[in-house]
Amino acid sequence: MIPIHAYEGRRVAVFGLGRSGITTAKALEAGGAVVSCWDDSDASRDRAVAEGLTLDDLNRRDWGDIAALILSPGIPLTHPKPHRVVELATAVGAPVIGDVELFAMALAALPEKRRPKVIGITGTNGKSTTTALIGHILRATGRNVVVGGNIGDAILGQAPPRAGGYYVLELSSYQLDLTHTLACDVAVFLNITPDHIDRHGDFDGYFRAKKRLFDMQQPGGIAVVGIDDGPTSAFYSTLRKARREGEVIAISAGRVFAHGVYALGDRVYDALDGASHPVVDLSRVPTLPGRHNAQNAAAALAAVRAIGVSGRAAAEAMASFPGLAHRQERVATIGGITYINDSKATNAEAAVQALGCYDRIRWIVGGRAKAGGLGAAKPQFHRVEKAYLIGEAADGFAAELDGVLACEQCGDLAGAIAAATRDAQASGETGGIVLLSPAAASFDQFTSFEARGDRFRELVNALASGPAAAGEPA
Repeated sequence: MIPIHAYEGRRVAVFGLGRSGITTAKALEAGGAVVSCWDDSDASRDRAVAEGLTLDDLNRRDWGDIAALILSPGIPLTHPKPHRVVELATAVGAPVIGDVELFAMALAALPEKRRPKVIGITGTNGKSTTTALIGHILRATGRNVVVGGNIGDAILGQAPPRAGGYYVLELSSYQLDLTHTLACDVAVFLNITPDHIDRHGDFDGYFRAKKRLFDMQQPGGIAVVGIDDGPTSAFYSTLRKARREGEVIAISAGRVFAHGVYALGDRVYDALDGASHPVVDLSRVPTLPGRHNAQNAAAALAAVRAIGVSGRAAAEAMASFPGLAHRQERVATIGGITYINDSKATNAEAAVQALGCYDRIRWIVGGRAKAGGLGAAKPQFHRVEKAYLIGEAADGFAAELDGVLACEQCGDLAGAIAAATRDAQASGETGGIVLLSPAAASFDQFTSFEARGDRFRELVNALASGPAAAGEPA
């Protein structure tokens, strides 16, 4: 655990008692703060009590002695309207921050020579894969690494920071909204498309939250920015004008340029030290299929090169990357049909990446719909044999796909897997794909995309072990 001493002897409110909230409360107590914990959920409060925390109803107490509010990232900060506890904190002038900001305070309190390096990764799609890939490369090249933030264990639950260490942090727009002083040595911005508009009010608000990661950097910090979409390409140009030579690195999957890292086909090229040269052969990395993963690989290579890892060492490490659960995860091949778990694709922009990697797809899609529906996935519809619709979005998606794709209403995952398997077997062809890439949030039927992906895996593995199994684990 990382004890937080910034509020020693003062009272701090912690609202939202999920995994990170409970860890945050304990880290504050370990640093000498007096912590008032609360959550609107009975189940969350019960878990907190079981963990030894003391509850204090923040909706009813006097806030006059509260020095800060530590807010769970999922609690509304500004839109559609601030949560009541945010308004209470604002009324008494207490800052509203998150656990990542507390981590930044812990780093700032260390002598400069003892601070670890921090790499922060944001963007709409590819954050988790890129974060995990950077962590894998650094571990494989002998570094002491912690991977956290929006991935893995709560950041304050990690071992205290030490000199020579590396923190690789996936940072969502929700987390960045609550962070003010995290100065990353390397900050990575992969891409941006409209998402979480209900949280940020509009696209500009969402974009501003992402750009905070770069606003917080100190002189000498390196910015790695994708240039494959209009907004990030323009942002790259803005940063190039504002920063010193060498502090901004472009990444791309498909565009060639003089200073940066880019991918063409299966090759990732390093153009950071003069003439470009191929460094990574992605055909040797089966866990990184598709153009979107080429951008992720380019970003990871640029980030580790910025902190001194050689291109050759990075390429060797990438070859052993195991991939990420719930992101184009091959679960099993049964009777020539491959089942792929892409549950992390919670919007159409993410789903289109997986759709572009396969042919003859039986697509399991649906959940709680997001703004824009399936529009962004349309360029890859020609690869889809049929869509199997689940969850709240099923009726809306059926209307959207009417006359475009063959569809079947399946209700839930079990029904969709059964229907897709039935049709794939009836076709008599081998090499088919059953792809869970929902293009929607999970919260209609599951607590998280992880729970949705775990259920998919469980159902497919049960199918694999049943009497109809004719293949082998993938």
